[in-house]
Amino acid sequence: MAARLVQRCCRQFFGGSTFTPLATPASLLAPASKTVIARALPQAALASLHTSSLSRQTDKLSVKEQVYSRHPEQREIDELIESASSPEDLLHVGEHHSLNGNQASAVVIQLSRLVAEKKLETESILQDSRFQQVLSVLNSQLSRVWNSSLLPLLKSLYLLGLDRNKRELRSVNQEVRWRLRRLNFRQIASLAEYMVANEPAENPSELLSDVVKHLELRWTEIGDTRAVVALMMKVGHLSQTLMDRLEDKALELAEQFTAEDIRKVALALALQNRRSVPLLRAISYHLVQKHFTLSTSVLVDLAFAYGKLNFHQTQVFQKMASDLHARVPEMAHGDVGRCIKSFAYLKWLNLPLFEAFAQYTLDHADRFTMLQMCNIILSFARLNFQPNRSENFYNMVHEKLGDQLGSLDPHLLTDLVWSLCVLQQAKTPYLQSVLAPPFYRQFLADQTPRGQNYRLKLMHINAAARLECPGYQGPFLPPEALSATEPPGDRKASLLQSSLQEALTGVAKDEVTRRFNVHTVYGWQLDAEMMLNSDNRPLPIKDFAAPYLLQSEGTKPPPRGTRRVAFLRWEFPNFSSRSKDLLGRFAMARRHLQAAGFLIVDVPYYEFLELKSEWQKAAYLKDKMNKAVGAEMAK
Repeated sequence: MAARLVQRCCRQFFGGSTFTPLATPASLLAPASKTVIARALPQAALASLHTSSLSRQTDKLSVKEQVYSRHPEQREIDELIESASSPEDLLHVGEHHSLNGNQASAVVIQLSRLVAEKKLETESILQDSRFQQVLSVLNSQLSRVWNSSLLPLLKSLYLLGLDRNKRELRSVNQEVRWRLRRLNFRQIASLAEYMVANEPAENPSELLSDVVKHLELRWTEIGDTRAVVALMMKVGHLSQTLMDRLEDKALELAEQFTAEDIRKVALALALQNRRSVPLLRAISYHLVQKHFTLSTSVLVDLAFAYGKLNFHQTQVFQKMASDLHARVPEMAHGDVGRCIKSFAYLKWLNLPLFEAFAQYTLDHADRFTMLQMCNIILSFARLNFQPNRSENFYNMVHEKLGDQLGSLDPHLLTDLVWSLCVLQQAKTPYLQSVLAPPFYRQFLADQTPRGQNYRLKLMHINAAARLECPGYQGPFLPPEALSATEPPGDRKASLLQSSLQEALTGVAKDEVTRRFNVHTVYGWQLDAEMMLNSDNRPLPIKDFAAPYLLQSEGTKPPPRGTRRVAFLRWEFPNFSSRSKDLLGRFAMARRHLQAAGFLIVDVPYYEFLELKSEWQKAAYLKDKMNKAVGAEMAK
């Protein structure tokens, strides 16, 4: 280190001085301490050393001043861009100043802001040569544009309506793809939300695909509820993997959700038809435990989401029903219709709430469209709900329907008349409209599951006309239209069905005295059938004529005092939620079969499946048969 200092001092002394060179003392050629060297150096050398150092420092300062001297000019351009109040001002800046890449991007961003604020036309801007010059500068210096400006630049070019195939826009897209790894998660999420909203869904760009891939890989960086909720609503449908990750993150952050967050998450799941049970349970728990004050719109959307996903949570339904009940008079008619339909999907019948809905419909009938009124009738029929003021209500319905039946879609008209049959409100004009040959023939050729379902409904309507409408004179369905069966499908026998058949085999040991899975001309299926004589002994059922079958196996008339017994099993889905009341479809089935002369033996799941031994099940069925016979004799 001492030798290096000697060399520097010698260079300063001999090279920088104007004096005659001096002979170098021998003592300076050998290593020496700093003190010896300092004493050996002449004063002129030290003066020269000091002066040269100052000059170098001055040179450095002058260089810094030259670099800094460019900043005021750049700041002036930046201020002109920020203060511009019209596109013309911005384009003037681009024309009369030399812009760098960041300033060119600022011009484009400011242009888009002005266009959005003042709702200006962009065609003249895009065709302006000065704007093309700005794009040229931008394209040549794109790699120098800051990350914080790159994404707003891309969004601004989209907003200005630049052709997606234009070179500058493709360059910006490519630059964003290259820099995705350097962007933080919030920037990528914001870009994804924007691109989903502004790109055609049927042809997503490569950039959007890359953005979604990055979201899939970096989902653990999500740290707030807003990001996960926004991504679930706007981006989740693009990727199954991403939606799985977002559901996991939402489950982790569920405790922090607000009522609005819960609404958005539930809607996102419903619209994508994703029945994520753990997440639905979590948001249901927090809805109940946190005692949120829910607005009417939130309640309506939650009812829709739970109904769409068929997710049952009794405490949430009770909270929604109690909150909605007091607000029904203030609700919009569209929200009332949506709530009725959603609760019908859920099979949730809250009597006070539905009475309020029925009264609202009666008071504001003129606000409801024909389609909305049809949906209300269909919902009431599904739940088998009869308003307290049923006469006034159905008078309003008949008046509303009036002569508009012919304007309805054939499928909707069939659903409507079928629902009125469930509610026992089908009048002759309704029945005639769907049982007329020109109408029902369009369903006979339809062999799809949907077509089979509507043929079955026509059979139910035909049965209602024959069994429940004594004044109805026709038309009726012909025999060839009464052959529809339950919608096709390889359904495995349920536990209740197999247990019932085994128990009946023990009750009626002779095979000829029982019949299983009987399809009737009424469109209803009997789980089992028996015939009893006047002494309550089983008869060989296949020997006797059966007018309720399309093709009867026997021809003998049944003996006097014979009783036909129909066994009907009722599974869990056949009942309203948390209730032992049958849904409308099954209540009508029971009513029709009873009107056809059968003694009904009901076998509900909540009673029969509690029996453990075959002896208990056989005794249960015998007791039910005796009670049915006793009730019929008591009449």
